[in-house]
Amino acid sequence: MLSSQKPQKSVVREYVEAILIAIILALFIRSFIVQAFKIPSGSMLPTLQIGDHLLVNKFIYGVKIPMTGTMLVPWKSPEHDDIVVFRFPKDRSIDYIKRVVGVAGDTVEVKSKQLFINGAPITNPHAHYTENSIMKASAGPRDNMGPVKVPEGTIFVMGDNRDNSYDSRFWGFVPVKDVLGKAFILYWSWDLNEPLMSIDRFTSIRWGRIGDIVY
Repeated sequence: MLSSQKPQKSVVREYVEAILIAIILALFIRSFIVQAFKIPSGSMLPTLQIGDHLLVNKFIYGVKIPMTGTMLVPWKSPEHDDIVVFRFPKDRSIDYIKRVVGVAGDTVEVKSKQLFINGAPITNPHAHYTENSIMKASAGPRDNMGPVKVPEGTIFVMGDNRDNSYDSRFWGFVPVKDVLGKAFILYWSWDLNEPLMSIDRFTSIRWGRIGDIVY
């Protein structure tokens, strides 16, 4: 009686297959479910600090085709106060992170630093100001801007560090299709001003921020 046996895989082949599966899973997770980002600037201070590393939920607004941004299965649109990561409209190779202050149909206006949505003043506990002086509208849109109506398929975003944020006040609206996801948790944080291999860099780890929910 003859018995047939499947040839055993070589150890090298098993490792190669395992690595390929791991890469495919990682790419799938990064493209459709969650992606890691780090904060390089202070435009979202004090909510997000330079050196914060966070995870972004890419599934919350729906399933998109990677690279193109075409929505396959929509769940919902970005909402007021969501902190979102998106492709910068002026250079889509760069990712920005800001807070949503206006959605399609809203009328957005800034008067003497005060944000108005549809004519009503908005008090946001996350908004942070570092300067008392008011910049005239003729000098720039930082403190006085609008009113402007948010078009369909777009959002209006601002940094929490209102006096030091390059955002929709300066360059306009963000297409919803360019929103990569919503920030939801900090998984690491340290002071990037310290040299990478110095002892001070490791003592600058912000243990109290790790695991914080982003809102």
